[in-house]
Amino acid sequence: MSGGGALSERGRRDLLWLARESLASHFRGEPARRLSSDRAEAFGTPRGLFVTLTMAGQLRGCIGTLAPEGDVTRVAAEFARRAAFEDPRFPPLEAEELPRCRIEISVLGAPETIEGPEEVVIGRDGLIIEGRGRRGLLLPQVATEWGFDAARFLEETCRKAGLPPDAWRDPAVRVWRFQAEVFGEAESRAE
Repeated sequence: MSGGGALSERGRRDLLWLARESLASHFRGEPARRLSSDRAEAFGTPRGLFVTLTMAGQLRGCIGTLAPEGDVTRVAAEFARRAAFEDPRFPPLEAEELPRCRIEISVLGAPETIEGPEEVVIGRDGLIIEGRGRRGLLLPQVATEWGFDAARFLEETCRKAGLPPDAWRDPAVRVWRFQAEVFGEAESRAE
């Protein structure tokens, strides 16, 4: 992954713990817990990050940022809460849903401009489309989960931005690809 280096297995576990703990502490009415400062520093520079929540394999919330403010540990906790309570596509997560909820985190690499589908590798690249005052992003795993080829992936990213499917062909519309380090809780938690 470009743009920050791969996380250690411990780092991945720490971020998943923080994301889950931020939701659990919300339901307990307590402030979110944090990692000790020596652990937080191990994550390096701020990077884009998305938190995805699923239940029984179905999307339950997904929110993130391309321009994080603060270290990855704070961003993971913040966007776990936002995915659970602020994704406009879903009602806020209820306390009784939390044990069945699976958390997945995507830590983004640096985006790079592309011209078209021949530069997209399905399963590796995510896409960002920006133009006409709109922006859309689809994570790399979306294309494989839905069986998209590169052209369809571009079209669906345009739709996510609220643009016509062929808007990526417009010279005024910018297209980027990015890689992401994607990791999540064991599937058995979602059962």
